Amino acid sequence: MISNVTRRSVSRLLVVTAIALAGHVTTATAADVTAINFGIIATDSSGALKKNWEAFLGDMEKNVGVKITPFFATDYAGIIEAMRFNKVQVGYFGNKSAMEAVDRADGEIFAKMIRTDGTEGYNSLLITHKDSPYKNLNDVIKHTKDINFGIGDPNSTSGFLVPSYYVFAKNNINPKTDFKTIRGANHIANFMAAANKQIDVATFNTEEYEKMEQTKADLVKNIRIVWKSPLIASDPFVWRKDLPPNLKVKLKEFMLSYGKGAKAAEEKAKIAPIPAGGFAASTDDQLIPIRQLAFFSAKIKLENDTAMDAAEKNKKISEINQKLDALNAKLASAK
Repeated sequence: MISNVTRRSVSRLLVVTAIALAGHVTTATAADVTAINFGIIATDSSGALKKNWEAFLGDMEKNVGVKITPFFATDYAGIIEAMRFNKVQVGYFGNKSAMEAVDRADGEIFAKMIRTDGTEGYNSLLITHKDSPYKNLNDVIKHTKDINFGIGDPNSTSGFLVPSYYVFAKNNINPKTDFKTIRGANHIANFMAAANKQIDVATFNTEEYEKMEQTKADLVKNIRIVWKSPLIASDPFVWRKDLPPNLKVKLKEFMLSYGKGAKAAEEKAKIAPIPAGGFAASTDDQLIPIRQLAFFSAKIKLENDTAMDAAEKNKKISEINQKLDALNAKLASAK
């Protein structure tokens, strides 16, 4: 018969082996979890992100009692896939990328960002250089053939999904063919390109705009905002569903209490560069409006497709309408 001591020894050996193979992965029991990889979506360079997050993650490590290692990728998909293969156990996502993590990577939303002004949402933007001829969205729509456009990561909410619906789909714009050129980049790269007249119009968002006001005020003066979206729910935090329950409790308690109490001023200073003012509890239900946007965009694209067989088009539109009805019912029941 194998003794309890032997079983524990074998368990520890398996954990050590798993960490060596997959880079700090978790196991089923909280007692054996010694490290977590914390994924951060690529809104900026990995060096800048590391600097902005390291103080907060250092406090998380001390309070939760496990090693916290930041994990970066060159695009949003890299973080989604890392969570899918358990190389990331917890992460900061945008709503669109969180939806992918929930649907494809065994993820679950447990918290969301509170902005530095205390609000729990932000806006997508279209920006241009202050010297450009484009003053508003109508100017952009009328002159797409003259515009070199900068769009965000395909898994970005504010850089891709929201403008895809409100700017492109609702105005019958095909971004791949209607603009003079189109290029994809992260938020900061698009901002820098617009500020330096390397592109004419680009997607951006109010969260990153606030960060630029703090760090690149000289360049912000060169920027004109030509469009602002309706409010988007704050960026969520996602953990893998198979993370041990008591570790989830520690993580959630730490985040929801951060920036409050006796050390409030010190902690708020640490998360200001992110930029964040604190954190609030959340669930997967915050993705319902994002799912609706994705379905609305797909529906409009189908309706404008003149090459598709009519019966096939009607079938696909009917399927989308059914999914929208289900989301509307879920949203109504949550109120």
